[in-house]
Amino acid sequence: MTLTIGQSRILGGKWEAVVTGASTQPKIAVRILGEELPDVTVREADGGYRVSCAIPSDYISDGIQTFLVIDAETDETIGDFVLVCGDVMEEDIRAEVAQLRAELDLLKRAFRRHCVETAS
Repeated sequence: MTLTIGQSRILGGKWEAVVTGASTQPKIAVRILGEELPDVTVREADGGYRVSCAIPSDYISDGIQTFLVIDAETDETIGDFVLVCGDVMEEDIRAEVAQLRAELDLLKRAFRRHCVETAS
């Protein structure tokens, strides 16, 4: 049985997702920094199971917080969700744009070189 996470969202401090690929109700855990979050609920839903858990306020802070969604029976990671807050988000976006510009410049040079080589 391979579990997969479909549609997910965070609303009102609560993470929710649909898990598919289980023939019986799966056991799901959510972990951050090696700690399991309490009160993860799994309920039957159309096309799978709806999983939800409250995000403790202790984990809502500046920076990037990655929560792992685990199949508790096999201890395999089946997905994750990320919270990005504060100044780090602005820095990450700037770094991403700079990387995209560098890659675009590389592609432009390669394309121009290709045009010159094939024109002769």
